[in-house]
Amino acid sequence: MNIRPDEHDLQAYVDGQLDDDARAAVERHLALHPAQAEQVRQWRQDAQRLRAALESVRMPGDNPALDPRAIRARRAARSRMRFAMAASFLFCIGLGTFGGWQARGWNASPGVPPMSDAVEAYRMMVVDGAAKVDFKPSSAGELQAWLTTRVGKSAVLPDLSAAGFRPVGARLFATGHGAAAMVLYENGAGSTLSFYLRPPESARQLMAAGERMDGPLLARYGSVNGMNYAVVGPADSLAQKAVVRALNQQT
Repeated sequence: MNIRPDEHDLQAYVDGQLDDDARAAVERHLALHPAQAEQVRQWRQDAQRLRAALESVRMPGDNPALDPRAIRARRAARSRMRFAMAASFLFCIGLGTFGGWQARGWNASPGVPPMSDAVEAYRMMVVDGAAKVDFKPSSAGELQAWLTTRVGKSAVLPDLSAAGFRPVGARLFATGHGAAAMVLYENGAGSTLSFYLRPPESARQLMAAGERMDGPLLARYGSVNGMNYAVVGPADSLAQKAVVRALNQQT
């Protein structure tokens, strides 16, 4: 192992892939570098949350794409791409050739886009189909009762019927601060949106309303009744005026 551990060494330490001597060397290094120790602690928390979220998912055989290390690597790659794009945007602004754009909706965690867990959950359930709903309601009222029981009285479903979307199922997820839930909505054209609701990490981390693109997906997010939420789906579906109006009424 390198005398000074690099990112690969630190991630191997988090994943328990080092031998005793290498692990001891990393721990000595972290004891002298509190900033890196805090980063490693956050990585370990992320890994624990990913494992907790995936524990209840029945996998169709071994799927290496769903291993927590693979998911973290994809997130890191997307973060590097976003930073590269942001740098090019700032360069263009400096030249006076780029204008009219706004950066909005970033949260207090540097390098981590808001409600990334909601986007990953959408990909896992809708795009990849690696997990299924564990509750299928007979009505929106039945689903609301299920959500209240599992997540709390502050969990309120948005009414997207004016946009042609109806709730078709839900699934619970685990977070370090309590239960989260994702409700899937579908319309007659086969488009799927998700409403993801979870408790904030602290009362100071409620989210201002915002939106962001993540590849072909659009996420609209904010806080309601003391909880953070995101509605995720294809940009053309989520940009419908009726959907936007329903989410504005939610807050």
